[in-house]
Amino acid sequence: MARAIFEYTKTVLKKVSFNAELFCKELEKALNRLLPYEIDELKIWLQQFTANKPELYVCMSLVKPKR
Repeated sequence: MARAIFEYTKTVLKKVSFNAELFCKELEKALNRLLPYEIDELKIWLQQFTANKPELYVCMSLVKPKR
């Protein structure tokens, strides 16, 4: 079930990526719902997904870098 939530999260983020404000809201929801190892995977996915979408960089501040 947890894997399904992760995949659903990626689908939602893709669909709202046209609007940075919506993207940030959905990303925040995802960070509250996902398991720690899924958040790590999401960070990797986000780096690849936002590589050519500079308008979404502002949302990346929600994802804290791993220390």
